[in-house]
Amino acid sequence: MRAADLVGTWWLEAYRSIGDDGGVHEGPLGADPRGLLFYAADGHMSVTMMRSPGTGSGFMGYAGTWELSGRQVIHRVLVSSHDYLVGTRQHRDAELAGDRLTLHAVAPAASGRAGRRLLRWRRMTGVGR
Repeated sequence: MRAADLVGTWWLEAYRSIGDDGGVHEGPLGADPRGLLFYAADGHMSVTMMRSPGTGSGFMGYAGTWELSGRQVIHRVLVSSHDYLVGTRQHRDAELAGDRLTLHAVAPAASGRAGRRLLRWRRMTGVGR
């Protein structure tokens, strides 16, 4: 995988929590989260995610810079909807298969929701979903 392979716009297909037992559970944004992830060729990035409309409040987002290091994407957070993320480096193990990108993350302990996360994205090639 090369950094150029990640440049573009990605639509969130799934956001799941992974328990200590390896079981996969609904993530913090519910069963049908919505989200967009942007990776720019100049090294900037932005991600926004929310619960499905009509299912309650829940929004998170951040922006900053990114780089690919081996099979890991590193996000340097410059602005965020969550104060505890500002100034951090978020490491994501990445798998790319065709137009699907899977990122594996560890939730920050400061979030109050420590644990592992799986985010699956689909490359967007047109307007809308």
